Amino acid sequence: MNESTSTTASSTGPRGTRLLSASSLCSDDVYNPKGEKLGSIKELMLDIGDGRVCYAVLSFGGFLSLGEKLFAVPWSALTVDTANKRFVMDTDEERLKNAPGFDSDHWPNMADETWGRNVHAYYGSTY
Repeated sequence: MNESTSTTASSTGPRGTRLLSASSLCSDDVYNPKGEKLGSIKELMLDIGDGRVCYAVLSFGGFLSLGEKLFAVPWSALTVDTANKRFVMDTDEERLKNAPGFDSDHWPNMADETWGRNVHAYYGSTY
C-alpha cells in the first residue's frame, strides 16, 4: 500500500482479489475509523505451515524506534483502506495503550497457543 505497491499489486479472479508483497505492507500506517493514527506495521508474522498471515506487528509511540511499544495484532483485526493506502483497526488509542505489548528486545512466543488466545480475545477476533 505504500508507494511500491503499484509495482507489486495484482488483481486476480472475478472479485478483483488484490495480492500485495509483504514488504510493501511493512511501514504502512494504521488508523482507527475516527481517522486517528495508531501506529505503523513493523512486521508481518506468517504461519509457514499453511501460508497465512497470523499477526501484524504494530509499532506505536516512540521516535525512530526509541521508546516504541510493539503489539501483535491479529490479521483479522485489520482492514485495508485502499483509497488512503493504509490499514484500519477498530480500536482507540487508549485501548491500544492497554493492549498486551512487548518491546523489540523481548518478543513473545507467538506460537504459544495460550498467548495467541489471549491476544485474539483482547481484539475480539477468533483464534
